[in-house]
Amino acid sequence: MRWPGVAPLFVVLAISGPVACSDAPPSCTTVDTTCQTLYAPTFDNVYNNTLKGKCGSTDGACHSATGRAGGMSFDTEANAYMALSTRVQAGNAACSLMIVRVTGIGQSYQMPPGDPLDNENERCSLIQWVQAGAPGPGQ
Repeated sequence: MRWPGVAPLFVVLAISGPVACSDAPPSCTTVDTTCQTLYAPTFDNVYNNTLKGKCGSTDGACHSATGRAGGMSFDTEANAYMALSTRVQAGNAACSLMIVRVTGIGQSYQMPPGDPLDNENERCSLIQWVQAGAPGPGQ
């Protein structure tokens, strides 16, 4: 049985090839590693001053225990650090997905979505933490 319209659609898809997602973040971005931090760039400070309140401590947050956007929960410091371990290249802030996303203001991949970190010094604290090797809690 032949369904009208199916063959032409297949031909168009086959000719056009795979579709690239224009919303995907780049692998790397440009960052200023000499910027002024809002707070000392330790993971404890990153968690308590930025991640906990803006990304994941409450149930309505994207990375809460119930939200788990991207499979990540920031409900505790340990969970946040473990979740970010695959999205951070220690010592390379420019090519760390976390930094690409928080510095991608106005882009569809920006984090937090719709409401970026508006303080460049806060973003700088995240950049400096990653650039320093992304040490874990208590370090």
